[in-house]
Amino acid sequence: MREAVRLICGVDEAGRGPIAGPVYAAAVILDPRQPIAGLKDSKLLAPRRREALAIAIRGEAHAWAVASATVEEIDQLNILQATLLAMRRAVERLEVVPDEAWIDGDRCPRLSCRARAVIGGDRSVPQISAASILAKTARDAEMLRLHAQYPGYALDRHKGYPTPEHLALLARHGVCEIHRRSFAPVRRLLSP
Repeated sequence: MREAVRLICGVDEAGRGPIAGPVYAAAVILDPRQPIAGLKDSKLLAPRRREALAIAIRGEAHAWAVASATVEEIDQLNILQATLLAMRRAVERLEVVPDEAWIDGDRCPRLSCRARAVIGGDRSVPQISAASILAKTARDAEMLRLHAQYPGYALDRHKGYPTPEHLALLARHGVCEIHRRSFAPVRRLLSP
């Protein structure tokens, strides 16, 4: 009698550090019969390679899902809790229920399946690397969409991170609805 294959779901986030835009998370169950070459932490991949891998993951994974938490949820809950919320949403959106979720980092969201935190998992666990890639490409696409709405902030270049350019544009144009008011650089501009 063959032992059943355990379905391991990798989970990672993108966008904890920016001062603008939502935080994204992805959950991926890879198909062991269709390995995807070149999976690694999304931050270590060139944008074009990351996009190509995202297409491969969406086409070849056993199951995948992407979710987010809004700027309002980030400000209401705090960035850690909003990240865990986005992770939980991603796992819940999977069309297949995993046996276990392996989460990049040192904290796990509350899930209906077992969960295990894996520090550095985006560099060592293919499922988490795949989730890292999907979360990053989905968030980058959202930031490009937001750039079209708010072109004065150069979101297409810095994706909402507090770069010198973004901080200068924020000081010039002021805070808008996509900025995280609970983050210090934004909060300082709102203080009288």
